[in-house]
Amino acid sequence: MSKYYTHLESSANQSTYPINKLWNLCPETGKPLLARYDLDLIKKSVTREEIANRAPNMWRYREVLPVLDDSNIVSLGEGWTPLIAAERLRKSIDFKGLYIKEEGVNPTTSFKARGLAMAISKAKELGVTAVSIPSAGNAAGAMSAYAAVAELESHVFMPQDVPGPFIAECRALGAQVTLVDGLITDCGRIAAQELEKHGRFDVSTLKEPFRLEGKKTMGYEVAEQLGWTLPDVIIYPTGGGTGLIGMWKAFDEMEALGWIDSFRPRMVSVQAAGCAPMVRAFENGDQFATPWENAHTKADGLRVPAAVGDFLILNAIRESNGSAVAVSDEDMITCANLIGKTEGLFVSPEGGATLAAFNKLREDGWIKEDDRVVLFNTGSGHKYYGAFS
Repeated sequence: MSKYYTHLESSANQSTYPINKLWNLCPETGKPLLARYDLDLIKKSVTREEIANRAPNMWRYREVLPVLDDSNIVSLGEGWTPLIAAERLRKSIDFKGLYIKEEGVNPTTSFKARGLAMAISKAKELGVTAVSIPSAGNAAGAMSAYAAVAELESHVFMPQDVPGPFIAECRALGAQVTLVDGLITDCGRIAAQELEKHGRFDVSTLKEPFRLEGKKTMGYEVAEQLGWTLPDVIIYPTGGGTGLIGMWKAFDEMEALGWIDSFRPRMVSVQAAGCAPMVRAFENGDQFATPWENAHTKADGLRVPAAVGDFLILNAIRESNGSAVAVSDEDMITCANLIGKTEGLFVSPEGGATLAAFNKLREDGWIKEDDRVVLFNTGSGHKYYGAFS
């Protein structure tokens, strides 16, 4: 039994909530809730040297995860993905310090496995019997897989134009799939209308506290894989932005635990030119991002016109002296193919977008030649056959 997870805290006003009941957004502010831990007690109880001897999955960081009873953990082996020193890619672009965090080898072939493993584990622990998600693809597949293992009823709401493999995956994993004529925001609206009526728990991006906790383990892993140091720059493809927010949270936790020092990477949010609300808000100096009209891109995970955690994404970028970059679909596919030809990785368009953003920032002189830079490939390219044809 975990004794470290203590309470939930509003990301907007720091009001607190108990951990023994289901919550979605903060009931006072409508903003995301964040899980908090007794970090002083954890610091006295476990060292990073002990972590090194644990199983190679995200649950190695058990003390800073919110599942109370291990019997409720629903796992398919997610996490501890490779951090690749991309030697051939480095040589082809003449840059020595480039790494790729390869999330495509997770169960269901994307980083979404981390967040949904955590969300479904907590849903099970708190007595949920049916879960619901609006998704452009990878999150729906992950939820369907973990719900199947947890024996929960699962309901998916997807744009009808998502690539066929995403739809087939969810149905094969036992989910009830509803195709919506519109974007992920339209899917979210329709899914929300059915939640209370059918007694389902909403596991939408940042509309519950636990997917973030799974995603933050990417930050723990990067630190551990780099000898408990952090890179100079992290470039992250941003739709809902849970991973970027989660890693920023993880860095603060690790410093409090004494596992890293106060140095932070410059966080870069990369979006598609056809859907770049974070980039526009960052450039305009806005605290929140206005919804993007007529969103379009081949990178389905980046076709998110409005993000619940927009202010948290922008805070992390600004606090880290980071940046936000929009890239074209053509550039992201070209870069995905370059990664493939040099490193043998069939990365998603979103993964290709990170290299395209790197090229822009390097050309502008924002990335220095001696920087260590981590690109996040958030998923396999196998489900995006239309984008590469």
